[in-house]
Amino acid sequence: MKNLQVDALVVGGGIAGMQSALDLADQGFHVALVEKEASIGGKMISLSKVFPTLDCCSCITTPKMSAVAHHENITLLTYCEVVALEQNGASYRAQINKKPRYVNEESCTGCRLCEYACPLDLPSAFDMGLGAQRVIRVPFSTAVPQKAVLDIDNCILCGKCENVCPVADCIDFTQTAVTFEIHADAIVLATGFELTPTDAKAEYGGGKLRNVVDALTVERFLAPTGPYGHVLRPSDGKEPESIAYVQCAGSRDISLGVAYCSRICCMYAIKQAMLLSGALPLADITIYYMDIRTFGKGYEQFYQNARAMGIEFVRGKVARIHEDAAQNPVVRVEQIDDGSVVEREHDMVVLSVGMLPSYNPGLIYNVPVAADDGFVAQSAANISPCLTYQPGIFVAGTAAGPMDIVDSIVMAGAAAAETAAYLEERRAVGMAGNGRSPQTTSVKEVSYA
Repeated sequence: MKNLQVDALVVGGGIAGMQSALDLADQGFHVALVEKEASIGGKMISLSKVFPTLDCCSCITTPKMSAVAHHENITLLTYCEVVALEQNGASYRAQINKKPRYVNEESCTGCRLCEYACPLDLPSAFDMGLGAQRVIRVPFSTAVPQKAVLDIDNCILCGKCENVCPVADCIDFTQTAVTFEIHADAIVLATGFELTPTDAKAEYGGGKLRNVVDALTVERFLAPTGPYGHVLRPSDGKEPESIAYVQCAGSRDISLGVAYCSRICCMYAIKQAMLLSGALPLADITIYYMDIRTFGKGYEQFYQNARAMGIEFVRGKVARIHEDAAQNPVVRVEQIDDGSVVEREHDMVVLSVGMLPSYNPGLIYNVPVAADDGFVAQSAANISPCLTYQPGIFVAGTAAGPMDIVDSIVMAGAAAAETAAYLEERRAVGMAGNGRSPQTTSVKEVSYA
């Protein structure tokens, strides 16, 4: 890889990172988009539908992924991570580590013949371990770029993929990691979020009880590209007749170090409950909650529609979950309204896990995090929420805190606007200093002494 010089470096290829990159590129700025996974799309590409409109997630995300890949002002760098960053005058020099795919990206056509020939199956990370994937594969059906990646740790070096590949020397078992540099005048942090671990609350049995799953697993059940094509409980493949949601299973809990509300959990639980009602018309669906927080436009009506559909809402505190002899989860709950404690059996329980920051605090970017939640600290949250305490570094989407898809896209646009203003100001200062006329910086290869 050659070193690159760009106007802006966007870190993270989820919906916020893609939107920021596109907005900047459409204004004529040259952008490098770095994504640590083998495909862009982030968490959104794995979801089924969005709330409250119930539009198809893939139908929204895939066109943006394609637009990023084909935009002349965007250099897309997948399977790459920023491992070091230093200021170079008023600009930044980022050291990038490109992980080996063991496949030549430039020559791979995405034909997937290698995938079909591979004799080994592994649990699919994209399908939360429920489906299967080959040792060498395109990450998922709508991945961008459509380039194969090989899991060398599980490869038996049988050579079958190499034998069927129509491109000579495309598969390279000797490939190693490559380090290069990106010089950028501004950086947008769109590092996204991670989910609260399913087993964070041991009393709920997540990770031990097979029919206690997290909400992202249910998204894969409901998605058209999911592992089964139907909603089936993991233990025995049975269609569940009774499904329960446990709210605040990873948020609003000081004992977990997550005292804040993750904002999206109530709404995604209601959305999934409505979709499950359509997929399993005879199933009983219950949501155990302490408070329902419907904070956005049309969200309260969405909640009322779910109640009208027959979804049961039980206001109570779930103490623990255990299972009976048939592996049916049994929920012990204290009902808040009357103080009674009851145990109710369900075929499957879904934990509404929360959002944790994915950003690595300060070790690379020297950007501090907020003391109360660990997300990127905003220097003027109520005025310019995309500003950080580091000049030239901006934040977008859930890197700044819990928010839904709509707010992530809006904030990504704001981050692009702030970044563009910063770049134009720098350019104006530069012109005033040297008397030259404005010109757009181009992507170019550079070398550093």
